[in-house]
Amino acid sequence: MLRVVPSFGRIGEENAFAVLARAGALAAQGRDIINLGIGQPDFPTPAHIVEAGIKALRDGHHGYTPAVGLPPLREAVARDVHRRHGVEVPPDSVMIVPGGKVTMFMAILMFGEPGTEILYPDPGFPIYRSMIEFTGATPVPVPIREANGFAFSAEETLSLITERTRLLIVNSPANPTGGVTPKAEVDTMVRGLTAHPGIAVLSDEIYGTMTYDGQAHVSLLAYPEIRDRLIYLDGASKTYAMTGWRLGWSVWPKPLYDAARKLAVNSFSCVNAATQWGGIAALDGPQDCIATMVAEFDRRRQLVVDGLNRLPNVSCVTPKGAFYAFPNIARTGWKAKPLATALLDEAGVAVIGGPDFGVHGEGYLRLSYANSAENIAKALERMERFLSECAPG
Repeated sequence: MLRVVPSFGRIGEENAFAVLARAGALAAQGRDIINLGIGQPDFPTPAHIVEAGIKALRDGHHGYTPAVGLPPLREAVARDVHRRHGVEVPPDSVMIVPGGKVTMFMAILMFGEPGTEILYPDPGFPIYRSMIEFTGATPVPVPIREANGFAFSAEETLSLITERTRLLIVNSPANPTGGVTPKAEVDTMVRGLTAHPGIAVLSDEIYGTMTYDGQAHVSLLAYPEIRDRLIYLDGASKTYAMTGWRLGWSVWPKPLYDAARKLAVNSFSCVNAATQWGGIAALDGPQDCIATMVAEFDRRRQLVVDGLNRLPNVSCVTPKGAFYAFPNIARTGWKAKPLATALLDEAGVAVIGGPDFGVHGEGYLRLSYANSAENIAKALERMERFLSECAPG
């Protein structure tokens, strides 16, 4: 009998992909399904990026690249960080990886082991907790509360630090809530962290270009006090609608960079060459594609929030970033996951139950408005009809 090591039994999943598969299966049966579950821009990758990838293949870029990424791409990332955040980072601190999850994987592996604790946002991206548990470390959820606009509380975050804490994970703009933490709160957290110099920080800023209502994104790279222990996570998936290209990047403090390089060598060798040339075109090319996409997401954001607040016994705070709404459904009488299942099976609307994002997600659903305005309006009509006609199961 084959015996897999016990740590594999602790690996969780990202249920959005399970919902995507279920929605696809129903659609294959002829059902009309509207998918508001998956966190993927419905825009095509901009043409100049596609052409750069094609040109790279035609020009013969078919081989291995350096494990840490092509030098021109690392330089382009450094320029992008300076353009967006006003911060200088040396290109040799930049690592190119196949998607944002890889940076999470590396950072959590570096600091997670039995007897240690890792703080992570809850509700938050499910891979945080999954990987923490895999390492044997104790996951410590940092509550992300609706009453706080789904921004994290610096005071509450700092209060959870113990002598066993090794890593703090921060995500703003946030998945699944759309919350954006204001600068004053980030300032307070960074000041508090100066009393804990042995704690590393992973800042997941994958949605950093997507903020609304004049809300500015605050990058932790802008705080020199913690740069020597800060791991910055970003990538092309959301910003340039390149989810399938699998292109992410990270900025590492010098003491950790070589460990991350070794993990790259031992796991994925390198990101495929054509994708990296596409990334150079994305970062160095015209940036108006971002503004166009974010403006459309903003229009849909208003549509989805207004529609959710008209549903019986549902309320929704206005998200300030990303492309997710996180409505409160507690007064409907439904538990979140049964409601998400029923909406898919009975109403043909795919959403994600809040508990898939953590213990503090009960009472909420996540809806992605990375879908057409027409589909969003139709989905809201179906949800209203379902909630009006169907009692909790």
